[in-house]
Formats: sequence, structure tokens, C-alpha cells
Amino acid sequence: MRYTHFGKSERIELSILLKRGYSVREIGRALKKSPSSASREIKFNSVNGIYDPFKAQHKAKVKRLYSKYQGMKIRENAFMENYIHEKIKLGWSPERIAGRLKMETNHRISCKAVYKYIHGNPCGYQLRKYLKYQGKKRRNRKESRWGEIIKNRIFIDQRPVIINDRLRYGDFEADTMGRARSASSETLTVVRERKSRYIMARKVNQLKFAIDGFKELLSLIPIKSITFDNGPENARYRELGANAYFCDPFSSWQKGSVENGIGLIREYIPKKSDLADYSNDRISAIIDRINNIPMKCLGFMTPKEVFEEHCIKINKERRCA
Repeated sequence: MRYTHFGKSERIELSILLKRGYSVREIGRALKKSPSSASREIKFNSVNGIYDPFKAQHKAKVKRLYSKYQGMKIRENAFMENYIHEKIKLGWSPERIAGRLKMETNHRISCKAVYKYIHGNPCGYQLRKYLKYQGKKRRNRKESRWGEIIKNRIFIDQRPVIINDRLRYGDFEADTMGRARSASSETLTVVRERKSRYIMARKVNQLKFAIDGFKELLSLIPIKSITFDNGPENARYRELGANAYFCDPFSSWQKGSVENGIGLIREYIPKKSDLADYSNDRISAIIDRINNIPMKCLGFMTPKEVFEEHCIKINKERRCA
């Protein structure tokens, strides 16, 4: 596998996968990088033991500029630097500059060093526009990875107003709680009904089985839609048989109901907890406790009261039909 430096979008993706509890090997596979590359990126660009993609990007940029003496041989020689600036503006290639410099003077430098000076040193940046061949244009990889994993997504900007404004029951948001990297592979799948704020959750053995967890939670409930983020575990979303919508890339806050619900669960199951220590009965008790807390947005009724009232209404309508 040919080594390439991490880009900004890849660092954001790496951060998201880390928070979800992916192992280094799984992260490497998702980003199409070797596990050792992912491990080095986390180790060397973390700040105080925490991997922040924006701080990592800045840290890597500084290292890139000032490590390995990129172009420093040229910076330390005023004659050589002026010669390169003069000739590159005349349309000379770095190879011609290096060859002519060697022929005319005692200065020796490779064309690769000239390229490094132009691309890797702040004093050489202004010369890039004079290069005949600019190199390959970089594509925006912000969506490319997820686009390959989750096919035919409908994004949240196309979600109907009736869902956005919580005008009906049956519209859900789904997410997982990830897992601690040092703990078991179990994770918690969580769904939340948007209008009633009713939460349901169950454990699954691995993150890749998240859709199976969602199916079990929603198997006896008529669902009209479900909103996901762009995690690769949601690639099998069609199996749920409902209209599915996806947040914009790196915008999981757009499904705020379930994010808030997971925050409530975290009060009872802290982030680094091992779910193997929590039985299904204990998890059910936690969820039931949360669903029995009155909410101002529900007129101080509880999510359980509102949701069950709706379910009773549906059952009556079915009997009448």
C-alpha cells in the first residue's frame, strides 16, 4: 500500500470513527489506509492524549513545513534562492534549474529539492503558479468514503416538513453509542421517536450489527421514517423497510433528538463503560427511568405517557377498521 499523508477530511472521519469505538485496524480499513498509518496519525498528532482533527491538521501542517529540512538548503543560500526565483519566473522547470545551476556554478542541488522548496516552504509557495505542470488536482474527499459505503442516500434537506416539525408520530432517529476501545465489542443501538421523545435501546454484539438491533427495536411499531448519520454501520438501512434520511456528512447534530437521548443514557452508562457489565434488564430499567421523566415540550407529560397514548389510539383505530 503506497503511503499518502492524511488530509483534513480523512482526519475528521478518523475522529468520528475513534469516538464510535472503532479499532485502529477497522479505521484503516474504512479510510483505505494501513493500520500502522492510522496508529501513527493518532499517536503523533494527538494533543494531550486527545485526537482533535482540527488540531491534528494544524500540527501536521507545521511538522510538514519545518521537518526534514524541506527546502532549507535553498533557504540558507541567498544566491541559490534568488537564482531559483529568477529562473522559475522565466518558465524554467526545476530540472533545468538544477542542471544549469550545477553547470554554471559550484552549487549542487537536485530538482526534487527545488520542488520541495516550492511546495513545502512558505518562501517558495509564490512560485507554484509558474510551474508548467501543476500536478494532479485534489478532489474533495469529504463525501467520497461514505458515498462508497452507503448507496443512494436521501439527505436531510429533502426530508418533508411534516417530519421536521414533528407533526406526526412514527418518525424516528437512530444511532449507536459506540464502544470503549479497550472493552468488549458490544454496543448499544438507540432509537428515539421524534414527536413523543420516546427512547428504545438494546445491545448488539458488534457495531456492524446495528441495523439488526434497530430492526428488533422497531419490529412491532409502525414506522414512517428513520433518520441516520453517515456511519458505515447504517449501510443496510433498506432492510428496515421505511423511508430513510441521512444527515449531511459530519453533521450528526442534525438528528438532535437521538443525540440528546444518548446524552441522557450516558448519565447512567458513562462513555468508557464496558456494556458487558450491564445486563439487558439493567439497561431496560435505565431506559424506562428516562422515559418516565416529564418534559416541558410535552406539556410536562412523560415520553412514555405520550407514546403509549398514541399506541392505544392506533390499536383502537385498527380494531374499528
